Amino acid sequence: MRLHRRALGLLGAVGICLVAAACDSQPSVTSATAGARDILLAVDAKSIDAKVPPNATLEMLLRRHELSPDITGSLLEAVSAVFNPKQLRAHQDYRITHTLDGLFREFRYQIDADRLLRVIARPVTGAAEAAAFTAEVITLPKVFELDALAGEIGRGESLIGVLEETGENVQLALEMATIFGGEVDFNSDLQPGDRFEVLFERATRHGEFVGYGEIKSAVLENAGRRLTAIRSMDADGRPVWYDAEGRSLKRQFLKSPLPFDPRITSRFSNRRFHPVHRIYRPHLGVDYGAPYGTRVMTVASGVVDFAGSNGEAGRMVRVRHAGGYQTAYLHLSAFAPGIHVGTRVVQGDLIGRVGATGTATAPHLDYRILKNGRYVDPVSELKRMPKGEPLAPAELPAFFKLRDEVMGQLARILAAQAADGTVPAASASARK
Repeated sequence: MRLHRRALGLLGAVGICLVAAACDSQPSVTSATAGARDILLAVDAKSIDAKVPPNATLEMLLRRHELSPDITGSLLEAVSAVFNPKQLRAHQDYRITHTLDGLFREFRYQIDADRLLRVIARPVTGAAEAAAFTAEVITLPKVFELDALAGEIGRGESLIGVLEETGENVQLALEMATIFGGEVDFNSDLQPGDRFEVLFERATRHGEFVGYGEIKSAVLENAGRRLTAIRSMDADGRPVWYDAEGRSLKRQFLKSPLPFDPRITSRFSNRRFHPVHRIYRPHLGVDYGAPYGTRVMTVASGVVDFAGSNGEAGRMVRVRHAGGYQTAYLHLSAFAPGIHVGTRVVQGDLIGRVGATGTATAPHLDYRILKNGRYVDPVSELKRMPKGEPLAPAELPAFFKLRDEVMGQLARILAAQAADGTVPAASASARK
């Protein structure tokens, strides 16, 4: 595996800036939305930082810090207007601030990497009045930096493995798998020597990595073919992907219903030795070995026409698609919420999770395709699927300009990496 990286410039920051306050008896410094002045709490304020314990509710959390029932009720009412208290998650950070004589001042809860719930006490004019609170969900700031990677798949490696070895988050690999999901089955199609390049935004907050922004372009060299993906926007402002000639990368069917780490353990066959019944009989699908609970996605948009237990197939979902196609997903451990006969699903929707229900020796997904009521080999059938629709001729000049811009950025960053010799220590030559 070879992988190089280099950052190229700052694209800017969004949101607001929160200044962490010291605990104990030090004054706490906070800020509200972008453009607002910092609010400096009195020096008699004390902050307690902690994590939400398992199975806690927001009411339990507040009462734990000795807030009265009236204060707790009023605070919960304010919070409910901007955030569902039932979405409180264990192990997330929170802070509660009060004066040394016990008056509540502020509550903060880290909803996720990008959002913060903040509740502050509003001044009241009379001692007999009930406490009043202002609650808001604040979008935290990010700095987006254009970055690029180039790498090679080694023997026994997956794209996830290659990127994780260099400290990248699995989300980058999953995004690339989604982009090329109509062309490549990342469970089985990757080969040693396949290469990839990707131009993307790296998001940081206060200098620390917090995720990824947009992928701008990507290249995958697989089995002797070069696949290029350019990000554009459709008429509704949604991201879409095109190849270098302006043909859509979206296909009617995804190449795989699973995230791409699983492996094919049994292929379509008219005569396979059954591991349980110990006899030869047809195997009308493709088996993917995968951990229990792995997400199973519908490979194409359609309508669920079966969802239930089906003998040796165990828990099964079957989806009816356009063009006389149906897909079936067998041996599931569970159905996704809302999946039942008549449910409309969109390509990539979660429909269930891998299991070993019915007749199975281990957790896996038996994935099947029917065409006009007859089972067909999923691997062969997907190879016959037509290419995506091209852009209209009038749209091509603008697209080619965008293509040349992002591919030029990718080439310049990778050339600079090669000139700098910025190669990770865990190179392919070092491991062989």
